[in-house]
Amino acid sequence: MGRRSRALGSLQRADAGRGGCHRHRPPGGGDELDESDEGAFVNEQVPAIARAESPGLGLNDHIYNRLLRERIIWLGSEVRDENANAICAQMMLLAAEDPDKDIWLYINSPGGSITAGMAIYDTMQYIKPDVATIAMGMAASMGQFLLSSGAKGKRYATPHARVMMHQPSGGIGGTATDVRINAQLILHMKKVLADLIAEQTGKTSEQIHADSDRDRWFTAPEALEYGFIDHVVTSAHSVAGGGGTARG
Repeated sequence: MGRRSRALGSLQRADAGRGGCHRHRPPGGGDELDESDEGAFVNEQVPAIARAESPGLGLNDHIYNRLLRERIIWLGSEVRDENANAICAQMMLLAAEDPDKDIWLYINSPGGSITAGMAIYDTMQYIKPDVATIAMGMAASMGQFLLSSGAKGKRYATPHARVMMHQPSGGIGGTATDVRINAQLILHMKKVLADLIAEQTGKTSEQIHADSDRDRWFTAPEALEYGFIDHVVTSAHSVAGGGGTARG
């Protein structure tokens, strides 16, 4: 059990190393994010679900909870267990509130934990409503995966958004057995992610493996051509339902 826990911890820290699965800025945006401050990228903007104090969703006036009333979920930081749990809970809440109305997931994220990201992905598949995704700013690594995991035909990016794909990686240490277990887990997740991205984009798994061998950046039009998204949009008027911003 101890070895397995350490191995899973390695996946959760998959971005700890250079090129590791999840903290990046686009070319021209400066050096890679400083990873020495472990708390620098904790998402304090994603609120916990408020207790019901009024009819409907029972949300307070906090800006992110206000967006949640419009079925908008905002992923604006690194993907971590804390904000992944909140996002999963928000999706479940919105699905229960109206199982036939789309949920909007806005993404501006350098990536993050593989296991946390997969929890969000599985929830997107689990619930009945379509989850539309919109990239603004940057959708890198796990952010890219969540972007392309949106409902087909409902994956968007704004004109100056940047998308980055690469292979997962993680720091490996400990005994020889621990190193072997960690390496096997990373290789397994690399295959799983490549197969899923291939399905999302219409590419082959072999091409995804080749294209993600190093950091590969895409402009919004390039992401459209590659198959990560379905539309490049300049305004909410170009998005069905206004991307959650149109009042019914």
